[in-house]
Amino acid sequence: MKHVATARSPQRAVGVGSGAGRMRGAVRSVGRALHLPVTGTARGIRKATHAHGAGESGLGKLIELHAVNGAGDVMITVALASTVFFSVPTDEARGRVALYLAITMAPFTVLAPVIGPLLDRLPHGRRAAMAGAMLARALLALIIAGAVAGGSLELYPAALGVLVASKAYGVVRSAVVPRLLPPRFSLVKANSRVTLAGLLATGVAAPIGAGLHAVGDPWPLYGAFVIFVAGTFLSFSLPPKVDSAKGEDVALLAADEEHLHGPLRKGAKRPGLRTVGPAVTHALGANAALRCLSGFLIFFLAFLLREHPLTGESAAVSLGIVGVAAGAGNALGTAVGSWLRSRAPEIIIVAAVALVLGTAIVAALFFGAFLVAVLAAVAGFGQALAKLSLDALIQRDVPELVRTSAFARSETLLQVAWVFGGAVGIVMPLNGTLGLVVAAVIVAAGWLATLRGLLGSARHGTHPRPRVA
Repeated sequence: MKHVATARSPQRAVGVGSGAGRMRGAVRSVGRALHLPVTGTARGIRKATHAHGAGESGLGKLIELHAVNGAGDVMITVALASTVFFSVPTDEARGRVALYLAITMAPFTVLAPVIGPLLDRLPHGRRAAMAGAMLARALLALIIAGAVAGGSLELYPAALGVLVASKAYGVVRSAVVPRLLPPRFSLVKANSRVTLAGLLATGVAAPIGAGLHAVGDPWPLYGAFVIFVAGTFLSFSLPPKVDSAKGEDVALLAADEEHLHGPLRKGAKRPGLRTVGPAVTHALGANAALRCLSGFLIFFLAFLLREHPLTGESAAVSLGIVGVAAGAGNALGTAVGSWLRSRAPEIIIVAAVALVLGTAIVAALFFGAFLVAVLAAVAGFGQALAKLSLDALIQRDVPELVRTSAFARSETLLQVAWVFGGAVGIVMPLNGTLGLVVAAVIVAAGWLATLRGLLGSARHGTHPRPRVA
Protein backbone atom coordinates (compact mmCIF):
# COMPACT_ATOMS: atom_id res chain seq x y z
CA MET A 1 0.00 0.00 0.00
CA LYS A 2 2.79 2.33 0.90
CA HIS A 3 4.52 1.55 -2.41
CA VAL A 4 1.33 2.31 -4.39
CA ALA A 5 0.82 5.60 -2.58
CA THR A 6 4.39 6.55 -3.28
CA ALA A 7 3.97 5.71 -6.93
CA ARG A 8 0.90 7.88 -7.21
CA SER A 9 2.46 10.89 -5.47
CA PRO A 10 4.32 12.26 -8.55
CA GLN A 11 1.14 11.99 -10.63
CA ARG A 12 -0.86 13.77 -7.94
CA ALA A 13 1.87 16.41 -7.68
CA VAL A 14 1.80 16.92 -11.43
CA GLY A 15 -1.99 17.25 -11.34
CA VAL A 16 -1.88 19.76 -8.51
CA GLY A 17 0.92 21.70 -10.23
CA SER A 18 -0.99 21.79 -13.49
CA GLY A 19 -4.13 22.96 -11.68
CA ALA A 20 -2.19 25.70 -9.89
CA GLY A 21 -0.61 26.76 -13.20
CA ARG A 22 -4.00 26.92 -14.84
CA MET A 23 -5.31 28.97 -11.90
CA ARG A 24 -2.38 31.41 -12.14
CA GLY A 25 -2.90 31.71 -15.89
CA ALA A 26 -6.59 32.40 -15.38
CA VAL A 27 -5.83 35.05 -12.76
CA ARG A 28 -3.32 36.69 -15.09
CA SER A 29 -5.87 36.65 -17.92
CA VAL A 30 -8.52 38.26 -15.74
CA GLY A 31 -5.97 40.81 -14.54
CA ARG A 32 -5.03 41.70 -18.10
CA ALA A 33 -8.70 41.96 -19.06
CA LEU A 34 -9.38 44.34 -16.17
CA HIS A 35 -6.15 46.25 -16.65
CA LEU A 36 -6.46 46.71 -20.42
CA PRO A 37 -9.34 49.25 -20.41
CA VAL A 38 -7.44 51.43 -17.91
CA THR A 39 -4.06 51.24 -19.61
CA GLY A 40 -5.62 51.43 -23.06
CA THR A 41 -7.60 54.53 -22.10
CA ALA A 42 -4.51 56.10 -20.53
CA ARG A 43 -2.44 55.40 -23.64
CA GLY A 44 -5.20 56.84 -25.84
CA ILE A 45 -5.39 60.01 -23.76
CA ARG A 46 -1.62 60.40 -23.74
CA LYS A 47 -1.49 59.89 -27.53
CA ALA A 48 -4.15 62.57 -28.06
CA THR A 49 -2.63 65.14 -25.70
CA HIS A 50 0.90 64.63 -27.02
CA ALA A 51 0.04 64.66 -30.74
CA HIS A 52 1.60 67.05 -33.31
CA GLY A 53 4.65 67.86 -31.25
CA ALA A 54 2.77 68.71 -28.03
CA GLY A 55 4.58 65.94 -26.18
CA GLU A 56 8.03 67.21 -27.11
CA SER A 57 7.25 70.86 -26.34
CA GLY A 58 5.58 70.14 -22.99
CA LEU A 59 2.13 71.35 -24.10
CA GLY A 60 0.77 67.83 -23.61
CA LYS A 61 1.65 67.98 -19.90
CA LEU A 62 -0.18 71.31 -19.58
CA ILE A 63 -3.23 69.86 -21.34
CA GLU A 64 -3.32 67.00 -18.84
CA LEU A 65 -2.79 69.39 -15.93
CA HIS A 66 -5.69 71.56 -17.07
CA ALA A 67 -7.92 68.49 -17.31
CA VAL A 68 -7.05 67.68 -13.70
CA ASN A 69 -7.80 71.29 -12.75
CA GLY A 70 -11.22 71.16 -14.40
CA ALA A 71 -12.13 67.86 -12.73
CA GLY A 72 -11.17 69.16 -9.27
CA ASP A 73 -13.02 72.44 -9.68
CA VAL A 74 -16.25 70.75 -10.76
CA MET A 75 -16.11 68.44 -7.72
CA ILE A 76 -16.02 71.46 -5.42
CA THR A 77 -18.75 73.16 -7.47
CA VAL A 78 -21.04 70.13 -7.07
CA ALA A 79 -20.46 70.11 -3.31
CA LEU A 80 -21.04 73.86 -2.89
CA ALA A 81 -24.11 73.87 -5.14
CA SER A 82 -25.75 71.09 -3.15
CA THR A 83 -24.90 72.79 0.16
CA VAL A 84 -25.66 76.43 -0.62
CA PHE A 85 -28.34 76.08 -3.30
CA PHE A 86 -30.27 72.81 -3.36
CA SER A 87 -30.51 72.01 0.35
CA VAL A 88 -32.97 74.80 1.30
CA PRO A 89 -36.16 76.45 -0.10
CA THR A 90 -35.77 78.95 -2.94
CA ASP A 91 -36.14 82.14 -0.87
CA GLU A 92 -33.62 80.94 1.69
CA ALA A 93 -31.32 79.77 -1.11
CA ARG A 94 -31.29 83.27 -2.61
CA GLY A 95 -30.21 84.64 0.75
CA ARG A 96 -27.52 81.99 1.08
CA VAL A 97 -26.18 82.61 -2.40
CA ALA A 98 -26.28 86.37 -1.82
CA LEU A 99 -24.26 85.82 1.36
CA TYR A 100 -21.90 83.57 -0.59
CA LEU A 101 -21.42 86.31 -3.19
CA ALA A 102 -20.88 88.97 -0.54
CA ILE A 103 -18.27 86.95 1.36
CA THR A 104 -16.48 85.38 -1.60
CA MET A 105 -17.11 87.26 -4.84
CA ALA A 106 -16.98 90.80 -3.44
CA PRO A 107 -13.51 90.38 -1.91
CA PHE A 108 -12.47 88.57 -5.08
CA THR A 109 -13.24 91.67 -7.17
CA VAL A 110 -10.67 93.47 -5.03
CA LEU A 111 -8.12 90.64 -5.07
CA ALA A 112 -8.45 89.67 -8.75
CA PRO A 113 -6.73 92.78 -10.19
CA VAL A 114 -3.80 92.08 -7.86
CA ILE A 115 -3.30 88.49 -9.05
CA GLY A 116 -1.76 89.36 -12.44
CA PRO A 117 0.76 91.95 -11.18
CA LEU A 118 1.66 89.72 -8.23
CA LEU A 119 2.38 86.76 -10.47
CA ASP A 120 4.44 89.01 -12.76
CA ARG A 121 6.87 89.26 -9.85
CA LEU A 122 7.22 85.45 -9.79
CA PRO A 123 8.21 84.67 -13.39
CA HIS A 124 10.79 82.10 -12.25
CA GLY A 125 8.28 80.22 -10.11
CA ARG A 126 5.38 79.48 -12.43
CA ARG A 127 5.43 75.73 -11.82
CA ALA A 128 5.56 76.35 -8.08
CA ALA A 129 2.70 78.87 -8.39
CA MET A 130 0.53 76.34 -10.24
CA ALA A 131 1.42 73.62 -7.74
CA GLY A 132 0.65 76.02 -4.88
CA ALA A 133 -2.77 76.81 -6.37
CA MET A 134 -3.48 73.07 -6.61
CA LEU A 135 -2.28 72.28 -3.09
CA ALA A 136 -4.19 75.22 -1.60
CA ARG A 137 -7.44 73.95 -3.12
CA ALA A 138 -6.72 70.43 -1.90
CA LEU A 139 -6.39 71.65 1.69
CA LEU A 140 -9.34 74.03 1.39
CA ALA A 141 -11.49 71.16 0.08
CA LEU A 142 -10.87 69.34 3.36
CA ILE A 143 -11.77 72.50 5.33
CA ILE A 144 -15.01 72.87 3.35
CA ALA A 145 -15.80 69.20 3.94
CA GLY A 146 -15.54 69.76 7.69
CA ALA A 147 -17.65 72.93 7.43
CA VAL A 148 -20.33 71.11 5.43
CA ALA A 149 -20.51 68.31 7.97
CA GLY A 150 -20.65 70.69 10.96
CA GLY A 151 -22.57 73.59 9.41
CA SER A 152 -19.68 75.97 10.15
CA LEU A 153 -19.25 79.44 8.63
CA GLU A 154 -15.72 78.39 7.66
CA LEU A 155 -17.37 77.37 4.40
CA TYR A 156 -17.40 80.93 3.06
CA PRO A 157 -13.79 82.07 3.60
CA ALA A 158 -12.62 78.63 2.43
CA ALA A 159 -14.72 79.01 -0.73
CA LEU A 160 -13.16 82.44 -1.30
CA GLY A 161 -9.73 80.83 -1.02
CA VAL A 162 -10.71 78.19 -3.58
CA LEU A 163 -11.94 80.89 -5.95
CA VAL A 164 -8.77 82.97 -5.66
CA ALA A 165 -6.53 79.90 -6.06
CA SER A 166 -8.51 78.77 -9.11
CA LYS A 167 -8.19 82.15 -10.83
CA ALA A 168 -4.50 82.38 -9.92
CA TYR A 169 -4.00 79.04 -11.66
CA GLY A 170 -5.91 80.34 -14.70
CA VAL A 171 -3.76 83.45 -14.94
CA VAL A 172 -0.51 81.47 -14.73
CA ARG A 173 -1.77 78.91 -17.22
CA SER A 174 -2.56 81.66 -19.75
CA ALA A 175 0.94 83.04 -19.33
CA VAL A 176 2.54 79.59 -19.68
CA VAL A 177 0.90 78.51 -22.96
CA PRO A 178 3.07 80.72 -25.25
CA ARG A 179 6.17 79.13 -23.71
CA LEU A 180 5.05 75.62 -24.73
CA LEU A 181 3.98 76.09 -28.34
CA PRO A 182 5.21 73.28 -30.64
CA PRO A 183 6.71 74.27 -34.01
CA ARG A 184 4.11 75.59 -36.50
CA PHE A 185 1.47 75.56 -33.76
CA SER A 186 -0.74 78.64 -33.45
CA LEU A 187 -1.61 80.03 -30.04
CA VAL A 188 -5.32 79.67 -30.87
CA LYS A 189 -4.91 75.98 -31.59
CA ALA A 190 -2.91 75.42 -28.41
CA ASN A 191 -5.47 77.23 -26.25
CA SER A 192 -8.34 75.37 -27.90
CA ARG A 193 -6.70 72.04 -27.04
CA VAL A 194 -6.13 73.07 -23.44
CA THR A 195 -9.67 74.41 -23.07
CA LEU A 196 -11.26 71.37 -24.69
CA ALA A 197 -9.38 69.06 -22.33
CA GLY A 198 -10.76 71.01 -19.36
CA LEU A 199 -14.30 70.81 -20.74
CA LEU A 200 -14.09 67.06 -21.35
CA ALA A 201 -12.68 66.46 -17.86
CA THR A 202 -15.48 68.57 -16.37
CA GLY A 203 -18.08 66.56 -18.27
CA VAL A 204 -16.64 63.29 -16.95
CA ALA A 205 -16.12 64.48 -13.37
CA ALA A 206 -19.53 66.15 -12.89
CA PRO A 207 -21.61 62.92 -12.81
CA ILE A 208 -18.92 61.27 -10.67
CA GLY A 209 -19.22 64.17 -8.23
CA ALA A 210 -23.00 63.80 -8.21
CA GLY A 211 -22.60 60.09 -7.46
CA LEU A 212 -20.21 60.84 -4.61
CA HIS A 213 -22.67 63.39 -3.25
CA ALA A 214 -25.31 60.66 -3.12
CA VAL A 215 -22.98 58.78 -0.74
CA GLY A 216 -22.60 61.83 1.50
CA ASP A 217 -22.25 65.62 1.29
CA PRO A 218 -18.47 65.74 1.96
CA TRP A 219 -17.52 63.00 -0.51
CA PRO A 220 -17.17 65.19 -3.64
CA LEU A 221 -14.78 67.32 -1.58
CA TYR A 222 -12.71 64.27 -0.67
CA GLY A 223 -12.59 63.49 -4.39
CA ALA A 224 -11.44 67.06 -5.09
CA PHE A 225 -8.70 66.66 -2.47
CA VAL A 226 -7.30 63.58 -4.22
CA ILE A 227 -7.49 65.23 -7.66
CA PHE A 228 -5.75 68.43 -6.57
CA VAL A 229 -2.99 66.53 -4.77
CA ALA A 230 -2.33 64.72 -8.05
CA GLY A 231 -2.34 68.10 -9.82
CA THR A 232 0.25 69.42 -7.36
CA PHE A 233 2.74 66.76 -8.42
CA LEU A 234 1.78 67.03 -12.09
CA SER A 235 2.58 70.78 -12.04
CA PHE A 236 6.24 70.03 -11.48
CA SER A 237 6.31 67.71 -14.49
CA LEU A 238 6.06 70.74 -16.80
CA PRO A 239 9.31 71.61 -18.62
CA PRO A 240 11.78 73.92 -16.80
CA LYS A 241 11.40 76.51 -19.58
CA VAL A 242 8.00 77.37 -18.06
CA ASP A 243 9.92 79.15 -15.30
CA SER A 244 12.08 81.11 -17.72
CA ALA A 245 11.35 84.84 -17.91
CA LYS A 246 14.00 85.66 -20.48
CA GLY A 247 13.01 88.69 -22.54
CA GLU A 248 9.71 89.37 -20.72
CA ASP A 249 8.32 92.65 -19.44
CA VAL A 250 5.00 93.98 -18.16
CA ALA A 251 2.10 94.87 -20.50
CA LEU A 252 -0.58 97.45 -19.90
CA LEU A 253 -4.17 96.98 -21.08
CA ALA A 254 -4.66 100.47 -22.52
CA ALA A 255 -5.85 101.43 -25.99
CA ASP A 256 -3.26 104.18 -26.34
CA GLU A 257 -1.10 104.27 -29.44
CA GLU A 258 1.26 106.91 -28.12
CA HIS A 259 3.30 104.39 -26.13
CA LEU A 260 6.28 102.82 -27.82
CA HIS A 261 6.88 99.09 -28.19
CA GLY A 262 10.58 99.23 -27.54
CA PRO A 263 12.58 97.54 -24.78
CA LEU A 264 12.38 98.61 -21.16
CA ARG A 265 14.59 101.61 -20.60
CA LYS A 266 16.33 102.32 -17.35
CA GLY A 267 14.76 105.17 -15.42
CA ALA A 268 11.57 105.17 -17.51
CA LYS A 269 8.23 104.98 -15.76
CA ARG A 270 6.56 101.60 -16.17
CA PRO A 271 3.07 102.84 -17.25
CA GLY A 272 4.51 104.56 -20.35
CA LEU A 273 6.39 101.61 -21.79
CA ARG A 274 3.93 99.13 -23.25
CA THR A 275 0.49 98.96 -24.77
CA VAL A 276 -1.46 96.04 -26.19
CA GLY A 277 -3.08 98.27 -28.80
CA PRO A 278 -6.68 99.29 -29.52
CA ALA A 279 -7.66 96.08 -31.33
CA VAL A 280 -6.82 93.95 -28.30
CA THR A 281 -8.53 96.24 -25.80
CA HIS A 282 -11.71 96.46 -27.85
CA ALA A 283 -11.70 92.68 -28.26
CA LEU A 284 -11.19 92.40 -24.51
CA GLY A 285 -14.28 94.58 -24.02
CA ALA A 286 -16.35 92.21 -26.18
CA ASN A 287 -15.07 89.21 -24.24
CA ALA A 288 -15.84 90.98 -20.96
CA ALA A 289 -19.44 91.49 -22.13
CA LEU A 290 -19.78 87.78 -22.94
CA ARG A 291 -18.13 86.75 -19.66
CA CYS A 292 -20.49 89.12 -17.80
CA LEU A 293 -23.40 87.45 -19.62
CA SER A 294 -22.10 84.04 -18.55
CA GLY A 295 -22.02 85.01 -14.87
CA PHE A 296 -25.46 86.57 -15.15
CA LEU A 297 -27.06 83.55 -16.81
CA ILE A 298 -25.55 81.08 -14.35
CA PHE A 299 -27.05 82.77 -11.29
CA PHE A 300 -30.25 84.09 -12.83
CA LEU A 301 -31.24 80.84 -14.55
CA ALA A 302 -30.29 78.81 -11.47
CA PHE A 303 -33.03 80.51 -9.45
CA LEU A 304 -35.46 80.97 -12.31
CA LEU A 305 -35.41 77.29 -13.29
CA ARG A 306 -35.63 76.21 -9.67
CA GLU A 307 -38.83 78.23 -9.24
CA HIS A 308 -40.14 77.66 -12.80
CA PRO A 309 -38.58 74.44 -14.21
CA LEU A 310 -38.66 73.51 -17.87
CA THR A 311 -41.95 71.98 -18.95
CA GLY A 312 -42.37 68.49 -17.50
CA GLU A 313 -38.97 68.45 -15.79
CA SER A 314 -37.72 68.88 -12.24
CA ALA A 315 -35.54 71.82 -11.19
CA ALA A 316 -32.39 69.68 -11.07
CA VAL A 317 -33.06 68.19 -14.52
CA SER A 318 -33.86 71.65 -15.94
CA LEU A 319 -30.57 73.04 -14.67
CA GLY A 320 -28.80 69.96 -15.99
CA ILE A 321 -30.27 70.47 -19.48
CA VAL A 322 -29.20 74.11 -19.60
CA GLY A 323 -25.76 73.24 -18.21
CA VAL A 324 -25.23 70.52 -20.82
CA ALA A 325 -26.36 72.92 -23.57
CA ALA A 326 -23.88 75.57 -22.39
CA GLY A 327 -21.07 73.00 -22.17
CA ALA A 328 -21.84 71.62 -25.63
CA GLY A 329 -21.86 75.14 -27.08
CA ASN A 330 -18.56 75.92 -25.42
CA ALA A 331 -16.97 72.75 -26.78
CA LEU A 332 -18.29 73.49 -30.28
CA GLY A 333 -16.96 77.05 -30.12
CA THR A 334 -13.57 75.72 -29.08
CA ALA A 335 -13.53 73.26 -31.98
CA VAL A 336 -14.63 75.91 -34.51
CA GLY A 337 -12.03 78.34 -33.14
CA SER A 338 -9.32 75.75 -33.65
CA TRP A 339 -10.51 75.17 -37.22
CA LEU A 340 -10.67 78.88 -38.05
CA ARG A 341 -7.28 79.43 -36.38
CA SER A 342 -6.49 83.16 -36.59
CA ARG A 343 -8.43 84.17 -39.68
CA ALA A 344 -9.76 87.76 -39.28
CA PRO A 345 -10.13 87.62 -35.48
CA GLU A 346 -11.80 91.06 -35.35
CA ILE A 347 -14.55 89.91 -37.71
CA ILE A 348 -14.95 86.62 -35.82
CA ILE A 349 -15.40 88.45 -32.50
CA VAL A 350 -17.95 90.91 -33.93
CA ALA A 351 -19.87 88.04 -35.59
CA ALA A 352 -19.80 85.86 -32.44
CA VAL A 353 -21.11 88.64 -30.20
CA ALA A 354 -23.75 89.55 -32.80
CA LEU A 355 -24.92 85.93 -32.85
CA VAL A 356 -25.26 85.88 -29.06
CA LEU A 357 -27.05 89.25 -29.09
CA GLY A 358 -29.55 88.12 -31.72
CA THR A 359 -30.27 84.91 -29.80
CA ALA A 360 -30.74 86.83 -26.53
CA ILE A 361 -33.23 89.20 -28.20
CA VAL A 362 -35.22 86.32 -29.70
CA ALA A 363 -35.21 84.44 -26.38
CA ALA A 364 -36.43 87.57 -24.57
CA LEU A 365 -39.24 88.20 -27.07
CA PHE A 366 -40.41 84.57 -27.26
CA PHE A 367 -39.39 83.31 -23.84
CA GLY A 368 -39.66 79.55 -23.53
CA ALA A 369 -37.85 76.43 -22.37
CA PHE A 370 -36.36 75.64 -25.77
CA LEU A 371 -35.04 79.16 -26.34
CA VAL A 372 -33.49 79.27 -22.86
CA ALA A 373 -31.47 76.15 -23.70
CA VAL A 374 -30.59 77.57 -27.12
CA LEU A 375 -29.37 80.83 -25.53
CA ALA A 376 -27.20 78.89 -23.08
CA ALA A 377 -25.66 76.93 -25.96
CA VAL A 378 -25.09 79.98 -28.17
CA ALA A 379 -23.65 81.97 -25.24
CA GLY A 380 -21.19 79.15 -24.56
CA PHE A 381 -20.32 78.95 -28.26
CA GLY A 382 -19.78 82.70 -28.58
CA GLN A 383 -17.73 82.95 -25.39
CA ALA A 384 -15.34 80.20 -26.47
CA LEU A 385 -14.95 81.53 -30.02
CA ALA A 386 -14.45 85.14 -28.90
CA LYS A 387 -11.86 84.13 -26.29
CA LEU A 388 -9.83 82.19 -28.84
CA SER A 389 -10.00 85.16 -31.22
CA LEU A 390 -8.78 87.43 -28.42
CA ASP A 391 -5.86 85.03 -27.99
CA ALA A 392 -5.12 85.37 -31.71
CA LEU A 393 -5.13 89.16 -31.47
CA ILE A 394 -2.76 89.10 -28.52
CA GLN A 395 -0.47 86.80 -30.50
CA ARG A 396 -0.61 89.12 -33.51
CA ASP A 397 -0.46 92.57 -31.93
CA VAL A 398 1.43 92.20 -28.66
CA PRO A 399 5.24 92.00 -28.77
CA GLU A 400 6.59 88.70 -27.52
CA LEU A 401 8.44 90.50 -24.75
CA VAL A 402 5.16 91.38 -23.01
CA ARG A 403 2.78 88.74 -24.33
CA THR A 404 2.64 86.58 -21.20
CA SER A 405 1.93 89.61 -19.03
CA ALA A 406 -0.90 90.64 -21.38
CA PHE A 407 -2.46 87.20 -21.02
CA ALA A 408 -2.30 87.45 -17.24
CA ARG A 409 -4.01 90.82 -17.11
CA SER A 410 -6.69 89.98 -19.69
CA GLU A 411 -7.66 86.82 -17.83
CA THR A 412 -7.94 88.73 -14.56
CA LEU A 413 -10.22 91.38 -16.09
CA LEU A 414 -12.46 88.72 -17.64
CA GLN A 415 -12.88 87.05 -14.26
CA VAL A 416 -13.91 90.38 -12.69
CA ALA A 417 -16.53 90.77 -15.47
CA TRP A 418 -17.91 87.32 -14.63
CA VAL A 419 -18.21 88.27 -10.97
CA PHE A 420 -20.09 91.46 -11.84
CA GLY A 421 -22.52 89.56 -14.07
CA GLY A 422 -23.17 87.04 -11.32
CA ALA A 423 -23.94 89.82 -8.85
CA VAL A 424 -26.51 91.30 -11.25
CA GLY A 425 -28.08 87.87 -11.77
CA ILE A 426 -28.57 87.23 -8.08
CA VAL A 427 -30.53 90.45 -7.42
CA MET A 428 -32.81 90.19 -10.48
CA PRO A 429 -36.52 89.41 -10.02
CA LEU A 430 -37.43 85.93 -11.22
CA ASN A 431 -39.04 87.12 -14.44
CA GLY A 432 -37.73 85.27 -17.48
CA THR A 433 -38.49 87.92 -20.09
CA LEU A 434 -37.08 90.75 -17.96
CA GLY A 435 -33.95 88.74 -17.20
CA LEU A 436 -33.24 87.99 -20.83
CA VAL A 437 -33.84 91.64 -21.77
CA VAL A 438 -31.12 92.55 -19.26
CA ALA A 439 -28.91 89.84 -20.79
CA ALA A 440 -29.47 91.32 -24.26
CA VAL A 441 -28.60 94.82 -23.00
CA ILE A 442 -25.32 93.53 -21.50
CA VAL A 443 -24.30 91.94 -24.81
CA ALA A 444 -25.51 94.90 -26.89
CA ALA A 445 -23.32 97.32 -24.94
CA GLY A 446 -20.24 95.19 -25.54
CA TRP A 447 -21.10 94.54 -29.19
CA LEU A 448 -21.67 98.17 -30.17
CA ALA A 449 -18.45 99.33 -28.53
CA THR A 450 -16.52 96.48 -30.14
CA LEU A 451 -18.05 96.99 -33.58
CA ARG A 452 -17.09 100.66 -33.56
CA GLY A 453 -13.65 100.14 -32.09
CA LEU A 454 -12.47 96.99 -33.87
CA LEU A 455 -13.76 97.84 -37.32
CA GLY A 456 -12.49 101.40 -36.95
CA SER A 457 -9.03 100.07 -36.09
CA ALA A 458 -9.10 97.63 -39.00
CA ARG A 459 -10.29 100.33 -41.43
CA HIS A 460 -7.57 102.78 -40.46
CA GLY A 461 -4.92 100.11 -39.94
CA THR A 462 -4.14 101.42 -36.46
CA HIS A 463 -3.38 98.14 -34.72
CA PRO A 464 0.31 97.85 -33.91
CA ARG A 465 2.48 95.08 -35.26
CA PRO A 466 4.89 93.11 -33.09
CA ARG A 467 8.37 94.53 -32.83
CA VAL A 468 11.09 92.83 -30.88
CA ALA A 469 14.04 94.96 -29.95
